[in-house]
Amino acid sequence: MNQPPEPQYPQGPQYPQSPPPPTYPQPQAPAYPQQQPQAPAYPQQQPQAPAYPQPQPAPPQAPAYPQQQPQAPAYPQPQQPAYPQYQQPQQPAYPHYQPAPAAPPAQLPAPAAPLDDLEYQNAPGTRVHRKAYQRSADATAFGQLALHVPGFLMSLMVVLLLATILEAVSGLPYWLPTLFWIASGALVFHRPSEDFFARHLLRLQRPLPNELAALSPVWREVTARAGVDGDRYELWIEDTDHLNAYAAAGHIVGVTRYALENLPKSQLAAVLAHELGHHTGGHAWSGLLGWWYGLPGRIAWQVIRAVTVFVIRFTSFFSYLAAGFMIIFVGLFTILTITATYGLPLLLLVMPYLMAAVGRRAELRADEHAAALGFAPMLAQMLHGVMAQEEQAKQAVLAQTGKPFTEPGTLDRLLSTHPDHRTRLHHLQPYLQPAR
Repeated sequence: MNQPPEPQYPQGPQYPQSPPPPTYPQPQAPAYPQQQPQAPAYPQQQPQAPAYPQPQPAPPQAPAYPQQQPQAPAYPQPQQPAYPQYQQPQQPAYPHYQPAPAAPPAQLPAPAAPLDDLEYQNAPGTRVHRKAYQRSADATAFGQLALHVPGFLMSLMVVLLLATILEAVSGLPYWLPTLFWIASGALVFHRPSEDFFARHLLRLQRPLPNELAALSPVWREVTARAGVDGDRYELWIEDTDHLNAYAAAGHIVGVTRYALENLPKSQLAAVLAHELGHHTGGHAWSGLLGWWYGLPGRIAWQVIRAVTVFVIRFTSFFSYLAAGFMIIFVGLFTILTITATYGLPLLLLVMPYLMAAVGRRAELRADEHAAALGFAPMLAQMLHGVMAQEEQAKQAVLAQTGKPFTEPGTLDRLLSTHPDHRTRLHHLQPYLQPAR
């Protein structure tokens, strides 16, 4: 079946096409001078195109503007105002205010110098009368030499035995070492040997300049009163905190640092006068000679004793019977030795007590020498001070241990080479009595 054709409708009037939009000149932003400060940057906004009415029914086309965005005018930007910086206010300086001066560092007080209460009878530059004989030997010195004879003979036997063995080994005549040992006693008065003895055996030191300056005037006064040349002797110092003094060899006079720094000058002079009495009385050189010549015998006795004890103890580990035989052998050998030497070794048993008694007598003779020079009151004051110190030490021992101080026994007192302080004060009493 055929479909009818669609009807033809008349077309509307034909309108001319709208003319193109006019082209407007692009406005440009005025150029302002670039001055500082600059204006703040505002947010930029893009202008929208104006909306024109579109003809109907055909929608009008939007005008084609050139796609250029207008630039925002450059306004001068204001600068940040410069505020003055904050400054810490200063403390006003008052004319009357002054800071306190810094305290000086604390310094230890200097030790007080000993009291110079010595009456100088011989000022420097005055004429001093010296004795013709500077040294002598009293009865005590001869007694010391006599008591050292047994020890000398025992030492001589030991030296002869060693010299005989040396002769058998090397062919050296036995009398040559023996003679050399006998002549070695002269080293007592040899100055370099005395220095060695003072340094290494007595542990003494040479006085420092300040110590010598404090010791020399006192020593000069003591020797001037005694009529002795003080330059013949050498002063030494023992660096200890105890009160002590020495007279050794032929020319050594030593005092402790404590005595030099704490005793008044008068008491120090009394101590030096006491030691000078040992030299002028011959106690120092006779004692040293006896000690030197008895040294080989004492060494041999210590060696024999040590070997005997060792052998007896060694044999006792194996058999008590062998130890008994060894004891019997030693006893027989001792008896034969005593018989052959006419009982000389027996004197060695009592010799320490006899030597101690002679030493105590020598101390009293030295006190008398100091008292004769006018130092008896000073020496007595020094002894009283020592007694007070010893009493304080006893009280300290009692406070620490709760037990009283043990006094020395009878044997200990007999072996002491110094008399007790009360005995020394008793012998000084005749010099302390006022003159009538």
